[in-house]
Amino acid sequence: MAGIISYGAYIPYSRLSRELIARAWGNPPVPGEKAVANADEDSVTMAVESSFDCLKGIDRAKVNGLYFCSTTSPYKEKQCSSIVAAAVDLGDNIATADFANSLRGGTSAVRSALDSVKANPDQKFLVCAADCRSGTPHSADEQNFGDAAAAVLVGDGPDVIATIEDSLSVSDEITDVWRREEDRFVQSWEDRWVIQYGYTKNVEAACRSIMEKNGLTPADFGRAVIYGPDARSHTALVKSLGFDPKTQVQDPLLTYVGNSGCAHPLLMLVAALEQAKPGDRLLWASYGSGSDAFVLRVTEAVSRLAKRRGLKGFLSPKRMLPSYEKYLAFRSIIAVPEEFIRLFPSATAMWRTRDWVVRCHGSRCRQCGTTHFPIQRVCYTCQSKDDFDEVRLSDKKGKVFTYSLDNMAGGLDSPTAQTILESEEGACRIYALMTDVDASEVDIGLAVELTFRKFHEFGGFHNYYWKCRPVRGEE
Repeated sequence: MAGIISYGAYIPYSRLSRELIARAWGNPPVPGEKAVANADEDSVTMAVESSFDCLKGIDRAKVNGLYFCSTTSPYKEKQCSSIVAAAVDLGDNIATADFANSLRGGTSAVRSALDSVKANPDQKFLVCAADCRSGTPHSADEQNFGDAAAAVLVGDGPDVIATIEDSLSVSDEITDVWRREEDRFVQSWEDRWVIQYGYTKNVEAACRSIMEKNGLTPADFGRAVIYGPDARSHTALVKSLGFDPKTQVQDPLLTYVGNSGCAHPLLMLVAALEQAKPGDRLLWASYGSGSDAFVLRVTEAVSRLAKRRGLKGFLSPKRMLPSYEKYLAFRSIIAVPEEFIRLFPSATAMWRTRDWVVRCHGSRCRQCGTTHFPIQRVCYTCQSKDDFDEVRLSDKKGKVFTYSLDNMAGGLDSPTAQTILESEEGACRIYALMTDVDASEVDIGLAVELTFRKFHEFGGFHNYYWKCRPVRGEE
């Protein structure tokens, strides 16, 4: 039976205490902290991170499609799933699609992937969801929203770790939470109305309907993985459905991550699968102008799945932002001096160099085995010409060979660490800026990994490239 073959997650390294937000406005704080995307991160880069985690040990040649889901896509008219697919080095002969403008875009994409797999059991579809939403300053949303990404690989066969026994959707035309194209911040109607007539009504209807349809009761489920916009309404809903919040309900992750929008249902599912045992049945549900509900059954294959960094691996390593103002700068809500990098982008040059700029391919000489980055037509060791194989470097670890700290570059993490790293792939040396790091951590020999990030936004479009960061939260 078709279902989930693999999963992955990503939580940004930076976190912000909600107490700092509350102090800035004189409001009472919500307990905990929220995950905050770095200034060089967005929905696309976070989706890439979760996809890499999901694809560990998976033959990319057997992935037939990728769906990118977000309400905060960096482009209004350009497919972002193609960017993610290239960055994680999937082939060109795959199906790609963006599921946008809905908080249940992630689960809608899973349903579409499931339909495709049922039509052709040999196919596998990667569904990745990421959001980087901003709540209006001084609002409850500002404290509640967090940034994150999650991914699942949908397929069929003996590798399925959780079969999807059934799925069901309800749709509701309700203007409860929204953001127009010209809006920077999420808007919403009165809270009680949003919860009572939007969230509770629709999610409860979807969950009750799918249980009734399959002849199931709350006692038949090991865990209820149900999206919740806030802790209070989430607890009230699961109790009304008959689940025990202490023993049967997946932690909604609001205290340590925040509400990550479109990604949140998938992120909660990843958290549940990390601790699931063979035979467990899961009730999984999302919300957004209706609800998607699923019944899943965990299989024996879950114990054989290669370890992912997952939610646990990304949740533990963190740095606390020192101030609310730093968060505002990361979000570009307040203006700060730009990093002193003056480049003149070219769409045609980006297209010509996409194999190494986006896919992070190097060239391995067939004559002497030397690996180069960027791709080189002439080997600088044996001078052979056009005799090489392209190799993926993005998933290889490395170590700092040498570095410098630039105090004049500006930016939000001054001084900027500029490094030459030595990849484990043929001792290839790569120049890369370092991100998610304090200057005091940088040293020769530091273990690093590559990470796909925003580089700059000149030329009217987003420019992405590879940076490096210290290896943390390794599985």
